[in-house]
Amino acid sequence: MKVVSSQEAVRNIKSGDRIFIQSVAAAPRQLIEAMIGRADELRGVEIYHLHTEGEAPYVDPKYKDSFHTNALFIGANVRAAVASGEADYVPAFLSEVPMLFRREILPIDVALIHVSPPDRHGYCSLGTSVDVSIAGVQMAELVVAQLNPKMPRTHGDGLIHIDRIDVAVEVEDELHELHPSELSEEQLAIGRHCANLIEDGATLQMGIGAIPNAVLKALANHKDLGVHTEMFSDGLIDLCESGVVTGRFKKVHPNKVTASFVLGTRKLYDYIDDNPAFVMLDAAYVNDPSVIARNPKVTAINSAIEVDLTGQVCADSIGGRLFSGVGGQMDFIRGASLSEGGKPIISLESQTAKGISKIVPYLKEGAGVVTTRAHVHYVVTEYGSVNLYGLGLRQRAKALIGIAHPDHREELERAALERFKVL
Repeated sequence: MKVVSSQEAVRNIKSGDRIFIQSVAAAPRQLIEAMIGRADELRGVEIYHLHTEGEAPYVDPKYKDSFHTNALFIGANVRAAVASGEADYVPAFLSEVPMLFRREILPIDVALIHVSPPDRHGYCSLGTSVDVSIAGVQMAELVVAQLNPKMPRTHGDGLIHIDRIDVAVEVEDELHELHPSELSEEQLAIGRHCANLIEDGATLQMGIGAIPNAVLKALANHKDLGVHTEMFSDGLIDLCESGVVTGRFKKVHPNKVTASFVLGTRKLYDYIDDNPAFVMLDAAYVNDPSVIARNPKVTAINSAIEVDLTGQVCADSIGGRLFSGVGGQMDFIRGASLSEGGKPIISLESQTAKGISKIVPYLKEGAGVVTTRAHVHYVVTEYGSVNLYGLGLRQRAKALIGIAHPDHREELERAALERFKVL
């Protein structure tokens, strides 16, 4: 491993290369900026990544001849570029993205990563983001790394020996942080309804954002919960420290919190640093439905943009406008449904901030179905929870109208009557 300046580190990137950029809070900012500094020299560079935090300067239209981004999950920093056609979106289950790299369906020439400094045995850690990043490192011909003492060392699959790193840059940058937002009454109510569905001894999966935080806040009186999730944030810390999360009934990595990436505050990054209670693993394994299903009472809580009266769940787009991605929702919906005592849950507020119902007669034109009507089980709003599994279309419509916002129920009833003839 050769340690050089950031400008020298990206010197071997060539026109036409296919670049992988590490995910979420681990996006290597200095290497990205150094690569942008070579924009005048480079042409036709393809970039692949999941959601990344911070700026994504390579999607600026002025660099369109130099860089083209293929997002495997759409974050706020590339959303406008995808909408304008400056960037593209590659739909894929998170569990299958590593396979796209390993089978060279998406070949990777260069991996830009962000790791902890090597330990006394020569191993660096991918820290906050192992996810698909480990596959990117394994398949890249050239691995370029930021070495950062502020990157936590995490246990699991994300250990990279310095012999695998071709060129490195020493930095001391703060990781991107995401601070919890203030929870609304509606979100707190959804959290309580979800918590009522979670049994003692259950294994949890939940994403990031207000509703997952509200669920975690409502679990203080639960016992012996486990965690097997693609990601987690600060809300998990209190449950671990209070003994609510023990993992004692998990079948896969018992007594451990299993995840593939984290995003939160510095407190969270310090908490997982060299903490053997946390295992950060390859997303191909963490999100494998057959692995998920081996745990007991898997309760998977995921969000939605809208749900139609038959139970179709749109979670990646607003009509034809792409907003996020397929991600791991279906991986965990399926894994939870196959788990003994499992409960897949879709949670959403009943209406938008503008008063538009999120339970709708039909999904908007162009909307993507992430969870199909055959896969959906529980749906939760601030007005309660319903289990659609095994119900006919008319029964589903009636149940969903019952947890819709009261202002929209009459309109939904009319639409259901017109569609199904009987309600």
